[in-house]
Amino acid sequence: MLPDPGTAPHPSHDGEDAVAHAMRTVARRDFLPRSQRPLAAQDRPLPIGRGQTSSQPTTVATMLRLLRVPVGARVLDVGAGSGWTTALLAAITGPGGEVLGVEREPALAAWGAANVEATGMGWAQVVLAQPGTLGMPRPGGWDRILVSASAKDLPGALVDQLGFGGRLVIPVRSTMMLVERLPDGTTRVTDHGSYRFVPLIED
Repeated sequence: MLPDPGTAPHPSHDGEDAVAHAMRTVARRDFLPRSQRPLAAQDRPLPIGRGQTSSQPTTVATMLRLLRVPVGARVLDVGAGSGWTTALLAAITGPGGEVLGVEREPALAAWGAANVEATGMGWAQVVLAQPGTLGMPRPGGWDRILVSASAKDLPGALVDQLGFGGRLVIPVRSTMMLVERLPDGTTRVTDHGSYRFVPLIED
C-alpha cells in the first residue's frame, strides 16, 4: 500500500528529502541541448527546441514537493520534453515505481526517451502522446500526475485519470493548482502561487 498522500516526501539515505536528492543526482545538463549545457546550473528556464523549455529548477522542485511522490508510485509526466522531470520522478519512486512521460512533439519524444533510457532507470520511459488523447489513461488511474505546461482550464480528462488518493499538479493559466482525489472519489482543488509555462496542447 502506498503511504498516505498527505505525508511529506520520503527522506533519502543521507538525510536529504527525496526531491533534493533527486535534483542533485539527476543532472539537468544531461537533458539539455549541447548549446545550453553550460547554463544548466542557472535557475531559469532554458530552451530545448520546438518552442519548449527545461523549466526553472526551483519551480520543478516546488512542483515535485507539492506532488508528494511516494516510493513505488505510478506516475504520469505530461509534457515530458527532454525527459528531465520523468527521470526526477523515477529517482523519487525508486525501482518499485512506474513513471511514464508523454510528449506530443515527435522529435522531443524521441530525444527524451533516449535521455531517460541513458539513466538506467528501467522503470521510467518517455513515449509519444497518442493523437487526440491528453495524458495516458490506465486501469485504476495514476497515483500522481505532473503537468509541465499551462492549461487554459483544468482538464477534466487528466482529473479523470487520477486514482483514489492521487494528486495532480498542473499550472492553469498562471496559477499552480493541486488536485487531490479523496477517498470518497470527490476531488479537492487548491491554488499554490503564480508561475509561467509554455501552453499545454490539449487536442
